[in-house]
Amino acid sequence: MQGSLGEKIGEGVFADVHAWAPGQVVKLSKPGIPQWVVQHEAQMTRAVFAAGGPAPEVFGEVTLDGRFGIVLPRFDGPTLTQAVRTGAVTREEAGAILATLCLAVHRTRPPPGPLSLHEAMAARLQFAGRVLPERVINGVLALIEHLRHDDVLCHSDLHPSNVIMTAQGPRLIDWLGAARAPAAYEMAQCHVLIAELDPENADDPERAPISSVLQAEYARLAGITPATLRAAMQPYLPIVRVFLLLGGAKPEMRERQIQRVESALRAEG
Repeated sequence: MQGSLGEKIGEGVFADVHAWAPGQVVKLSKPGIPQWVVQHEAQMTRAVFAAGGPAPEVFGEVTLDGRFGIVLPRFDGPTLTQAVRTGAVTREEAGAILATLCLAVHRTRPPPGPLSLHEAMAARLQFAGRVLPERVINGVLALIEHLRHDDVLCHSDLHPSNVIMTAQGPRLIDWLGAARAPAAYEMAQCHVLIAELDPENADDPERAPISSVLQAEYARLAGITPATLRAAMQPYLPIVRVFLLLGGAKPEMRERQIQRVESALRAEG
């Protein structure tokens, strides 16, 4: 595909983002990351875009020095995290933006391709290995089997740093983890990512926390009560925490998160 590798403008766990062509970027797998990881992201992004969901269009695929890349639109603007940090967007506004994006994702008919919650956990275990105590792994796998799951499209990594505030409106990026799961699972994941793992956005008694506003606004838009939403989220919290632990999120909080998972599993049992 026509273009040339330009300046590095961003990076994630699995890939670096470089300027490519006018109005375009290329997302290249990091050295040592298996090619299938970014290929899977390309497939998920294409599938959600084709289904009418809020994913960017994939313009093409390239291989540069053995690294697989996907060519995407260049979204100019700060992330929602940066916009909150500078005061351009309030925490209340950020929560409402995330709620609107969540609902847009969940109202998109799931396309072929995204994994079920059970399949996603199996894939994560295969990729990460059984690095958690067996009692935790077995307990969460049993919980996934026990819960009744709706086939709703979930982004599975929806947080302020994955939202770009463009002049045309917020844009949601990084669709690697797209899955078929209940909306309550996504909301539980949003809560853990924002209120527990991101100290910058964690609950602040003096300002409305983003997670609380997100839940309240999502419940309003979905026509349910916040209490109903919180109750639906509860059994998915240990599943979310295991996904994030297997992904290596916040190693300094590992023991605390394992304790939370074990406590929740005992309560569910």
